[in-house]
Amino acid sequence: MGKRRKAREVALQFLYQLDLNSDDDPAPHDGEFWARHPVDGDTRAFADGLVRGTKSNQAKIDQVISQFAEHWDLERMAVVDRNVLRLAVYELLWTADVPPKVAINEAIEIAKKFGTKESSRFINGVLDRIHKELRPAS
Repeated sequence: MGKRRKAREVALQFLYQLDLNSDDDPAPHDGEFWARHPVDGDTRAFADGLVRGTKSNQAKIDQVISQFAEHWDLERMAVVDRNVLRLAVYELLWTADVPPKVAINEAIEIAKKFGTKESSRFINGVLDRIHKELRPAS
């Protein structure tokens, strides 16, 4: 597994923890989280950037997800699916160095690993719509 995939998986776990605790600030949880999920410095730096970027843009990200996930209330989505989508939308809309197809594919693969049987199809559908509507030129 590549470092970026591992970083995305760890970022998902951190976002999941923050979501369950209704916490928007990862800083107070850094020490405990990283002690339980030891990774090398590059992986941690990439994961940390994903978590902080996702959390700092979460209101806009949630708005985008709600707009494109027709008939799905954000609060009623599975916690894993909601956070995979948040992470992927952050990468799609705020990180220029990650090609959209990579962000979508990584989200699908992570959903297959951590989500339900239907998670990957659901996430693919939502992200594909977001990509086509909000980043049509790429």
